[in-house]
Amino acid sequence: MTGNEHFVLIRGLLREARHWGEFTGSLQQQFPHATINTPDIPGNGRLHQIASPTTIAEMTEALREQINTNQPLRLIALSMGGMIASDWMIRYPHEVEAAVLINTSARPFSPFYHRMRWTIYPQIIKMIVHSAQQRESDILSLTSNRHSHDSKLLECWKQWQQQNPVSSTSARNQFLAAAKFSITAKPQQPVLIITSRADRLVDYRCSLKLAQTWGGDYRQHETAGHDLPLDEPEWLAQVIGQWFDSACMFKTPS
Repeated sequence: MTGNEHFVLIRGLLREARHWGEFTGSLQQQFPHATINTPDIPGNGRLHQIASPTTIAEMTEALREQINTNQPLRLIALSMGGMIASDWMIRYPHEVEAAVLINTSARPFSPFYHRMRWTIYPQIIKMIVHSAQQRESDILSLTSNRHSHDSKLLECWKQWQQQNPVSSTSARNQFLAAAKFSITAKPQQPVLIITSRADRLVDYRCSLKLAQTWGGDYRQHETAGHDLPLDEPEWLAQVIGQWFDSACMFKTPS
């Protein structure tokens, strides 16, 4: 670890920088001298007053505008954030040194009923019609296996939603962007793909298929939910630290 690392953390649907929770601190412990940026997708968090783009490519551009790209970036991205990271790696290869993709999926590698498990479709439909406050409860119960009944955490999420409300337009645009995103090339940078075997939102086989197709490194947690940084922040940071420390991380792409 050189101390010059520049990490960019990218969240997913309807989430903002604060949802990284304890993971950001755990990552900083692994890389004490690194710069860690947590930009928000337009429509979320600090940028909630701006309507979300309708494509992943536009989201990539919006994040690039928030980041100093003069130094090679290490992307750590969750769910829809993994789509943005993939797009970033492929279209701007000189800006990205490596990436860690967590519980992500993309066409054409996985069927739609794996990218969003068919068994939770009724819950997703309910979420769409629920109030913003109730939606936070829905999201927590769907994405966390460890904190699904954590009332204190849920209250924080509801407060964040009140402070930085995601509009119905932005929510719709984000779902649309994620649904239609398709990967058309293989990134040449080192990629670590991490998944939660017990993810109840996205089938873990989406990550496994991506790793097999790209020949990327693969790690799997057995019990965490979709929001792996929330459920197992220390484990995740340690896995990422070990990977970046390993010699194979800097192998020359074939």
